[in-house]
Amino acid sequence: MAIFSKKNKIELDQQVISTLISEGCLLDGNLKAPAYVRIEGQINGDVNIDEGLILGEKALIKGNVVTKEMIVYGAVNGNINVHSLEIRGTGRITGDIKTQVLQVEPGGTHNGKLSMSGSAPVNHSSKQEKQAKVVEAEAV
Repeated sequence: MAIFSKKNKIELDQQVISTLISEGCLLDGNLKAPAYVRIEGQINGDVNIDEGLILGEKALIKGNVVTKEMIVYGAVNGNINVHSLEIRGTGRITGDIKTQVLQVEPGGTHNGKLSMSGSAPVNHSSKQEKQAKVVEAEAV
């Protein structure tokens, strides 16, 4: 079933954008939105988007970001907490990142701490390997 859900999943940059902060717009304050947002302007405050965020090339966020999926073409000066993050070639992030999935194109930059939580099967398999080594040692 997981295979079908991945094939049918619409990529973030193909989603219908419900909110657009256009180039030249400046928002002083926090932004909270329920769906998909594209920012081309500047946000001075924290950004909390339920579904996904696309940050355009000339866009700037001075604050922390929390969302499920994010594509960064512009700049973020703050911490990011997401499930999936793509830093494009023009993307610049200064701050700490917490994510499960990370993709960085050549030219994309990140200055800060990176914390990636692995999926359960990866942790489970390494635990099994440790147990197998203990069993082998006991058998010898």
